[in-house]
This record gives sequence, structure tokens and C-alpha cells, in this order.
Amino acid sequence: MPETDLKQRLAERFREVNGDHPMTGADDAYVSVQFVALEELCALHGRDADAVRRLMLGRRLPLPGYLRSDGAEMVPADLFALADEAGGVDRLEAWFTAHWADPIAGKAEWNAYLSGQYVCLHSVTPATIQRKEHLTTAISASASEPDAGSVQWSARLHALVDELDALEPAFTAYDRLRFGGPTSRDTCIDAVRARFPRL
Repeated sequence: MPETDLKQRLAERFREVNGDHPMTGADDAYVSVQFVALEELCALHGRDADAVRRLMLGRRLPLPGYLRSDGAEMVPADLFALADEAGGVDRLEAWFTAHWADPIAGKAEWNAYLSGQYVCLHSVTPATIQRKEHLTTAISASASEPDAGSVQWSARLHALVDELDALEPAFTAYDRLRFGGPTSRDTCIDAVRARFPRL
């Protein structure tokens, strides 16, 4: 299949998953700093871009995180790291899902990983996915803790928020369109710091 057809099929698949939302100049600038074009990453690693597109379309590697407005498929710089750690693309799914004790949860996370929508983490690994889930759950529940408002509680809360802050990038306006609302940074970092200033 010619490269243009594979690029087009991948773009169509991306829009099926994310919706068809315009990328602004600010979105493009953000993405160009945080991510790398698939063609560039493949050249750097000596991989064939079309072969990688086929793996994405075959649900064996995640879709791009973004499509820049010039059509570039933007992916994380460590796109191939998990497959390498797993011992190859053929072993990636089994290696990935084994990090969850519940096979149903593991499969759900695998599907989420393949969507390319884990743009909420600087580095997407089973460990960072699980840590983010733990942190957002703990932060969301913190206001109902018995000692809420105390100095000790504030210190615990801000330690959680600071850790999440280190895991997550800034996001861009495009993300709020495709996710249909605020991001986890909006709700669990910025809003919490505004509502509960450090004591």
C-alpha cells in the first residue's frame, strides 16, 4: 500500500477515535515541543515509517497522540521503548496487560494505550498509568478526609498534587475538545491549588 494511503488511513482512524477538531497555531506549537513527527522518529531509530503505520492500524502500537495541522503524525519520543522492553511488538500486549492483576482492567488499559490518548503523561508506562490513577483518585477524595483543612492534610494533599504535576505535561486546548471537557491537570492540579492554597 502506498505511503499516502497509509497516512490517510491512519489520519481517518485518528479522527474516528478523537473526533474531527481543528488544531490551532498554539496547539501545533505545543505539540511540536512535546512530541516528535513519526517520520523523524523512524529515521532516528532506523525504522520504516510505513511499517510502523501498519502496526498502528493493526492495533499493535498506539495511534499518534496528535495530528498536527500540516498532517504530521505526532508521537512520543519513547514510542518504541515499551515494545523494546517487552521483547518486541509481538510480546507487547501480553507484557503490558500482565501489569494489572485483573485481566479485564489490563485489557481496558491496553485499549486506552492503543488509542494514543495517553497524552496526559510525559512517559506512558504501566507504572506511570497506575500511579496517575492512584494520585487522581487520592486527590479527588482528599476533601472528605477527617482532618481536611489541617496543616498535615494540606502537606499530604500538596505532595500528591506535586507528584502528579511532575508526571503530566501542560495539555493544550485541542485536548479539552477531544476529551469533551477539562483535563486532569485542570481538575486535580490547577483547581486544587487554587481552592486549597499551601498552608
